[in-house]
Amino acid sequence: HVQLVESGGGSVQPGGSLRLSCTVSEWPYKSFCMGWFRQAPGKEREGVASIDTGGDTTYLPSVKGRFTISKDNAKNTLYLQMNSLEPEDTGMYYCAADVGFAYNCEIALHSRGVRFDNEGQGTQVTVS
Repeated sequence: HVQLVESGGGSVQPGGSLRLSCTVSEWPYKSFCMGWFRQAPGKEREGVASIDTGGDTTYLPSVKGRFTISKDNAKNTLYLQMNSLEPEDTGMYYCAADVGFAYNCEIALHSRGVRFDNEGQGTQVTVS
């Protein structure tokens, strides 16, 4: 049973940095699409960044150049390095993983209403 556990959230001032981590209990597949979503109060959930089996990454345009997604296969951990944080980045951040989206990861990340098979409970990020 795959479990995802996020950590690293917190409160920072604008311009600050945070690194989110997502520990994946197990991944019994050769391929994957993994990513980070966020949701602010009163707003729709949006895909922030994704990474697939081949290491290709995609980003929400508003975070491109400030956020970096990466994966440490040896540690089974997904990361999101967030720099130059803005108040608009405030929200609950969730990591997600799915084998079915491995070959259309970018589309899955940015499609409304899509739910990945495995999602974490979230970690709060507040920028103010």
